[in-house]
Amino acid sequence: MELQLQNLRKQYGSKCAVRNVSVSLVPGVYGLLGANGAGKTTLMRMICGILKPTSGSIRLNGKTMEELGERYYAHLGYMPQDFGFYPDFTAREFMMYMAAVKGLEKKKAERRTEDLLYMVNLSDIADKKIKSYSGGMKQRLGIAQAELNNPSILILDEPTAGLDPKERVRFRNIISDFAKEKIVILSTHIVSDVSYIADTILMMKQGRFLLQERMTDVTDSIRGKVWELFVDEKTAAKYSKDFAVVNLHHENNMVRMRMINETAPRKDAEAVEPSLEDLFLYYFGEETEKREEM
Repeated sequence: MELQLQNLRKQYGSKCAVRNVSVSLVPGVYGLLGANGAGKTTLMRMICGILKPTSGSIRLNGKTMEELGERYYAHLGYMPQDFGFYPDFTAREFMMYMAAVKGLEKKKAERRTEDLLYMVNLSDIADKKIKSYSGGMKQRLGIAQAELNNPSILILDEPTAGLDPKERVRFRNIISDFAKEKIVILSTHIVSDVSYIADTILMMKQGRFLLQERMTDVTDSIRGKVWELFVDEKTAAKYSKDFAVVNLHHENNMVRMRMINETAPRKDAEAVEPSLEDLFLYYFGEETEKREEM
């Protein structure tokens, strides 16, 4: 199984949302990282056939979407960022409705519905109306419907947004269970979610891929650029303006700072092992600050 994106581009008037993106994806979990507006959702909607690329092609095992037609969509499972539920449906009714939309035979749909509701821990409340569900329950139902046709390509757009830490852990575990022998693309700006389950990181900025790296190698580019040091509060305030600070921790009237800089900010700074969060802030720190100021 191989999904190939070749020079994929999406233009809206004078704005280019995705700029000549190329990548070959094989089974595994891909963490698609980027700040809001980086082009992640546009890219995923093109893969799902919801948006038509301005140029470029999407191929599955060497054949284009156009050549495969409905056979291409049979391979897809999609959970959009804003998933539309019917609030007066029960979870079981909703799953059966989605199975009909996807063309599943009734007996198979019933089996898949029961199996999937069990896997996402919704069996006990399967006959309650969706409007009574918490955000986490709705997200679990969202991934269950995406899995109905047992897709070989599973696309999840911000699946853990708005969930509390316990629900996020549960959801990550569900994704890991579903990911075996599939191409899973998980789009998020919550770095910790992909750091636990992704095999490969795809990082987007302004419609382009900044990097495509295995999880084991992804932070190599900033090794030797992440520093920790103890300073007084006055110095901490100054450094916070002058450097890209990842974290501050007050300890006994002093401040432990973690920052990213090409060279040591001072002689007593200690180089530390970089994390995926450090890498994200290295590329997107300025954009994050701008959003916080708005």
